[in-house]
Amino acid sequence: MRQCRHDTAGFTLIELLIVVAIIGILAAVAVPTYLSYTKKAYFSEVVQATAPYKLAVESCYQAQGGGGAVANCGNGSNGVPAAPAATGNVASVVTTGAGVITATGQNKAGTDTYILTPAPTNGVLIWTTSGTCLAAGTCN
Repeated sequence: MRQCRHDTAGFTLIELLIVVAIIGILAAVAVPTYLSYTKKAYFSEVVQATAPYKLAVESCYQAQGGGGAVANCGNGSNGVPAAPAATGNVASVVTTGAGVITATGQNKAGTDTYILTPAPTNGVLIWTTSGTCLAAGTCN
């Protein structure tokens, strides 16, 4: 007499549900992290847009004789470039008469602000960072 063999192949429903649950948990963690990472990457364009203005304010400070003379280091004066038009992810970069540089993002970078404030110390400028980008975590 011949015996029937019931060989089963494949996965059970429980095994498939466990795999789907694991993928769901990984996606729940990965997606917000990815979105945060991409916003930081786009906001780095805003941070980099301040570099020429920072250098120009430092040069202006040294040309003015140092010793606390940043009052004349604003957009379009004493070698500091005029404020540029909005491009890409940078809405604006503005330098006030006191050398404070404020950059604002747009588009994919969001609308956070990045503010650099110079503090004359022993003949050099020490820069402090502030703005809404610190709380948002996009510029640190």
